[in-house]
Amino acid sequence: MIKQDEARIERIYELFDEYRNAYAAEWERLERCERLYRGEHWHDVAQKDKREPRPVTPVLQSTIENVRADLMDQMPEAVVTADDPANARAARALTAILSENHRRCRYDREYAKLLHDLLIGGYMVQETGFDPHFDGGLGGAFLRHADAHNVLFDPLCADIQDSRAIFKFAPYPKDWFRSRYPEHYDKLKSDANTILPQADAHLSRGNAERVLMIECWEREFDKQTGRYRVHVARLAGRRMLEDSRSVKPEGYYAHGEYPFVVTPLFARKGTALGYGFIDMFATQQLYADKLDQIVLKNALMASHNKLLITGASGFDADDLRDWSKEVHQGDSLAGITWFPTAPLPSYIAQYAESIRQSIKEESGSNDFSRGTTYGGVTAASAIAALQEASGKRSRMIARLIHGAFEEAVRQEVEVEREYCSFPRTVRIEGEEPMSFTSEDMYALSGLNNNLPIEFAVTVKAQRENRFTVAAHNETVLSLVKLGMLAPDIALELMLFDGKEQALAMMKERNGANNDMQANEAQAMQM
Repeated sequence: MIKQDEARIERIYELFDEYRNAYAAEWERLERCERLYRGEHWHDVAQKDKREPRPVTPVLQSTIENVRADLMDQMPEAVVTADDPANARAARALTAILSENHRRCRYDREYAKLLHDLLIGGYMVQETGFDPHFDGGLGGAFLRHADAHNVLFDPLCADIQDSRAIFKFAPYPKDWFRSRYPEHYDKLKSDANTILPQADAHLSRGNAERVLMIECWEREFDKQTGRYRVHVARLAGRRMLEDSRSVKPEGYYAHGEYPFVVTPLFARKGTALGYGFIDMFATQQLYADKLDQIVLKNALMASHNKLLITGASGFDADDLRDWSKEVHQGDSLAGITWFPTAPLPSYIAQYAESIRQSIKEESGSNDFSRGTTYGGVTAASAIAALQEASGKRSRMIARLIHGAFEEAVRQEVEVEREYCSFPRTVRIEGEEPMSFTSEDMYALSGLNNNLPIEFAVTVKAQRENRFTVAAHNETVLSLVKLGMLAPDIALELMLFDGKEQALAMMKERNGANNDMQANEAQAMQM
């Protein structure tokens, strides 16, 4: 059982309250960005008449999803190489292990969440670590999404590695702790007046008592060794549930860094956070929707023109309101006047459309990047060229993401080196399966010292969009027609689904043909 250090617990909660108060305005900004993305911004506008129309043309949401679709085609994949050719097999095995780790933790799903946070909130947070329950209890490193609403970095530091501490938190029902921490369950205190990010407004949370689970990461510098140590403590209800200082005093991770990587989209001065597309183009979206409201309100008013009557006309207002009657009786038509609604100038609707078009153009999500072409452009190579020219913004964002992914994978490699003590079976294409442990990530030096192997991590896109693939395949086929490539080599260079099966069938057929030719040659010699 962990010894309770009341002074340390109180210090952590005081620092957490400081961070939480500093993040109050940031949480409001993130929630506003989410509402604008969902098209619910009219709820933030105070109006005297709730019956006025509230139109929303989701140009901003469509633009973000288009950029997100481009980035999904460029989902990163890690390729590891060694500093010495003698360690090339270990590098290939590590590449396969990382690929298996990402497949197991469903990084494609985590990547989609990361893009959502990056484009809407302005920054994304990746977390690295080791899960002892992976691979049937053998354990394995992971790389996953951390919700930007639930991670707090030091508001005084622009580099998260300089933070006094990093907090990750989530509220859970009190019964959640009963089976996981039974020795602390009866002593947990409820969190009163807790300032937290706003929960989903469409989902009722119920009245169950909730306790905040806090994960506190602290980084310290050791003057004697000249290295950093990082520790983690898990607290809830003013109780210390877990503490790495009692398990690994030398540091929870040997790399000595906070296991988080923050990537801002549009950087902000003095902080590691950033702004997103919503912050940049929210004003245009609001003005365009306001103009739509004016146009729509004018159309509604014009659809039922007012009829003005005087008392001297002798007509009854309710009688005139009844359109089913063919005859109305009164004294004078001079007292009846129609009051039509004046039409709006045509430039108002055109101006609203120009605002929406500017959002698409300035964000880099124009018609070419969306796959729309003009003038009879149908060739895949031409469409790919137009998309390549119009996708500068997407490529810039992809480079940011790939750089952050490389940094996170480097931490993941070091976690594997430290914790992968049980042998794992690794299957490398074209080679025999091998057993891999953390010992394979070390090599003997010339002085017979067991030193860690230096690995270089490069990043490539896992998938390409279909127009780029089609253009690539067209180029390969053109080289075959010119006689510059053999068909079997061209097949290996082409990109299409089922390529591995086609290559296997081709090798099997070539092997059968070679055996047949050898038999014929032997028969002729005999």
